[in-house]
Amino acid sequence: MEILVALAIGVLVGSGVWLMLRPRTFQVIVGLSLLSYAVNLFIFAMGRLSVAAAPVLDAGADAAQLADPVPQSLVLTAIVIGFATTALFLVVLLASRGLAGTDHVDGREPHA
Repeated sequence: MEILVALAIGVLVGSGVWLMLRPRTFQVIVGLSLLSYAVNLFIFAMGRLSVAAAPVLDAGADAAQLADPVPQSLVLTAIVIGFATTALFLVVLLASRGLAGTDHVDGREPHA
């Protein structure tokens, strides 16, 4: 399970960095989103990966058998903030494309 999560984080980070280095603004935004998903998955994995474990502490429960609720709440908050930030980036992208006439990162198309 840990290898699968580590590979998923690695693929998301690699794809996000590759897309952030692209010349189009939309690709940069998608790369930033993939990086935020990778960080969310990393934070979630740091809360101990446990299957069918309750995230709430009971009076007589063993703490080693429970999931940590703090990373879960941090990731949930990060998802909401990331969605709002992505929506704002897309609105700025559309306004920039309307003003400049291109969605190239530096504002002009490269000459071949």
